Amino acid sequence: MQIAVLTFDGFNELDSFVASGILNRMKSRGWAAHITSPSPQVTSMNGVTITRQKPLEFAAEADAVLLGSGMLTREIARDDALLSRIRLDPRRQLIGAQCSGTLLLAKLGLIGDLPACTDLTTRPWVIEAGVKVVDRPFIAHGNVATAGGCLASQYLAAWVIARGGSPEDAAEALHYVAPVGEKEACVERAMAAVMPYLKDGEPAHRRASAPAVAPR
Repeated sequence: MQIAVLTFDGFNELDSFVASGILNRMKSRGWAAHITSPSPQVTSMNGVTITRQKPLEFAAEADAVLLGSGMLTREIARDDALLSRIRLDPRRQLIGAQCSGTLLLAKLGLIGDLPACTDLTTRPWVIEAGVKVVDRPFIAHGNVATAGGCLASQYLAAWVIARGGSPEDAAEALHYVAPVGEKEACVERAMAAVMPYLKDGEPAHRRASAPAVAPR
């Protein structure tokens, strides 16, 4: 699987780097998670400047797309020209968003009236966009998932791995990154959040299980 981790100026490092780090534990299976950005370089909310691995348009061809959060997300959500470059198709892609990334999914028309997760700061903005926010770390509807809280990036990564590979693959990837002495507890907690939203264990990229939502 090829995965686009959408990363914009003002991004939260935990969202982009934790998710991509866990997903790239699947490299031996031919998976690759790519930092995907609208410009050649982007700078994080804490001043860390990085070079993108893929342009924003790569999101249209990726098997999975994750949208992280950042301090400039509200401005991005008002930038129609930028949003028009993000072309997603939940009929064939796994799509996940974290914290204020949920606001971008709402603006892209990929949530509608479905319940979604976000962080406490972004919550009023997401509600204002017409989304019903639930007090959970993770929720998924078909091929679209949302998560709330910086460290919920592990849940999004686990969901993608479990859907594109297997729950066992997800547990193994989480076990590697979990703190020593707490590995089993961390894996159990993360998988408990994700498992209710898995379907039959069939790889998501082989089927079109999500509601047909027209890509922007």
